[in-house]
Amino acid sequence: MNIKELYKLYQQHPCITTDSRNCPEGSIFLALKGASFNGNDYAVSALEKGCSYAIIDEEPRELGKLGKLGKLILVDDCLQTYKDLAREHRRQFDIPVIGITGTNGKTTTKELIRAVLSECYNVMATEGNFNNDVGVPKTLFRLNEEHDIAVVEMGASHPGDIKTLVETAEPTCGLITNVGRAHLLGFGSFEGVCKTKGELYDFFRAHECPVFINRDNEHLMKMTDGLADIYYYGQSDNTDILIHGEVISCAPFLKFRWRDQDHDAGYTSEWMEVQTHLIGAYNLDNMLAAITIGYVNNIPFEQINHALENYVPSNNRSQMTVTEHNHLVVDAYNANPTSMKAAIDNFKLMEVSPKMAVIGKMGELGDVSEEEHQKVVDMLADARFDKVWLVGDEYAATNRTALTAQLFHDVEEVKAAIASEQPQGYYILIKGSNSNKLFELPDLL
Repeated sequence: MNIKELYKLYQQHPCITTDSRNCPEGSIFLALKGASFNGNDYAVSALEKGCSYAIIDEEPRELGKLGKLGKLILVDDCLQTYKDLAREHRRQFDIPVIGITGTNGKTTTKELIRAVLSECYNVMATEGNFNNDVGVPKTLFRLNEEHDIAVVEMGASHPGDIKTLVETAEPTCGLITNVGRAHLLGFGSFEGVCKTKGELYDFFRAHECPVFINRDNEHLMKMTDGLADIYYYGQSDNTDILIHGEVISCAPFLKFRWRDQDHDAGYTSEWMEVQTHLIGAYNLDNMLAAITIGYVNNIPFEQINHALENYVPSNNRSQMTVTEHNHLVVDAYNANPTSMKAAIDNFKLMEVSPKMAVIGKMGELGDVSEEEHQKVVDMLADARFDKVWLVGDEYAATNRTALTAQLFHDVEEVKAAIASEQPQGYYILIKGSNSNKLFELPDLL
């Protein structure tokens, strides 16, 4: 059975489940594999629970009566079939599809773009961080006739990941937020990061799609050759920038101003100020990306500003949380050298006191792990925060002669220290990779 035939079957049963514990009546079960499971083993069970068909790439251990009745569809590779079906579904909709990738800021940028476009359009956007080779197809299957535009986030940890995802989502335009030293264990080098993220640009070159680029990012600017239609945004005074912005303050929330620029007529609007609910001057680039996409899609200025001023972050990304005892700057979802530097630099600039930093380890850095964790220690020493807690054995090997800090093996030791010391009256930066589980700390502080 080819993809078009499978898609016709999907149209008759428009619900695909990959979880045998969730089998709506009449749905199609698709057997995916993971490190500790094989969906093929649950195909017959899914049929018994209510699925009309099960797509498999191995015969299940027990075929069962339902299997013998032709309810099992054998394919070469279930994951590839999932992506191919999702692409076929995406092709049913002649709407703009905005593709987003990048080392840092892609989820925040995606949410800001969704907020801005939702002022005038019905927007389908990636939920949470469903941005991998399972999450992107899952996202695309949410498309329906009510949607005017889609925003699809794409993540990567190995070479070729973005190429696979763009060939599934087939975006009509998009952006790379930035490129940084992350997932180096998978990419092999920073050059590997650039090449993989640049696979989005490769797709846009081949299909002559519009691209939105941060004019101030030297790494992205080196990757622009051959792109057909570029909309620049940034903080510099380059005359080819369409949307220009500047930080006004971070006390502690980002306040900025922006204006548009016609390449022939110069600046065509007065400065407009926006007070956000986001922590960090580094979020200005994310804001400008959303403004530029809103501008190109004819969202009125007032509605762009309304969307940005009312956006409140969640999921431990650039959040300010006020508790009974402290003010918390929570950015505990992800951490790599680029985002760690941005978080520490921003916290250093915040006009508040006293300051405490709870800094977790960074994962997947391979051979440069020791070097990058030393850089974090050096940045913290230079920042001179009132109290520093370092979480993770990686920091034990660093030279901390210039930094007064407490070392913790893991988050459980941090919890014990909080119970014992009961920090109060601090502005506290909580930053680390998700594996540190520092997201468990805000309720204790």
